[in-house]
Amino acid sequence: MSKPFSIKQWNEDDRPREKMLTKGSASLSDAELIAILIGSGNREESAVGLAKKMLAFADNNLNAFSKLSVENLMQFNGIGKAKAISIITALELAKRCRLEEALKVDKITSSKLVFEIMQPVIGTLDHEEFWVIYLNNMNKIIYRKQLSKGGLTGTIVDTRLIFNKALELLATGIILCHNHPSGNLNPSAADKKLTAKVQLGGETLDIKVLDHLIITEKGYFSFADSNLL
Repeated sequence: MSKPFSIKQWNEDDRPREKMLTKGSASLSDAELIAILIGSGNREESAVGLAKKMLAFADNNLNAFSKLSVENLMQFNGIGKAKAISIITALELAKRCRLEEALKVDKITSSKLVFEIMQPVIGTLDHEEFWVIYLNNMNKIIYRKQLSKGGLTGTIVDTRLIFNKALELLATGIILCHNHPSGNLNPSAADKKLTAKVQLGGETLDIKVLDHLIITEKGYFSFADSNLL
């Protein structure tokens, strides 16, 4: 059997590690970055070739790729448990970095900011979760809370729990958020009914419902922007 074509035989400018050193990490493709993580390929393909095959399995979508389990990754020749764990760890760190950056915002000024904060948390989940963001009178975030976790098509929300926490925090405003794993951004009848119920409760307690966002992997729907509040 002939030896595989090694990355070491490539032009130096095309080698991922050397390319990163000379041109910066932004110059590398997704496959090249993954290749650096796994370090080597197998007898038939280089690390970059193996990385391309793995990405193709996830339709070249990094969000879909980040959902692969250790077992999924180990199906590829040349990927053992240690390499699979390294990949998952790197992607989780990237996700947390994005969330940490989003949470640096001084105050909520738009639905887009809410999406940027919550998309890394619930945007790519395969089940529904309902979250509440609590704000003070300057619209600064004082707390975020997962209120419920459900299945593929819904989750149960107890409005009393929403306001119990709001009163405890002395919050003056709240933003409701939940995800649609299906990718459908249209609010359901149940979504509209719940929003109206929470809004009514907020009026009694002088706690304003500023928005309700439905979040998916690639976009969001805002009740406030659509004049449904």
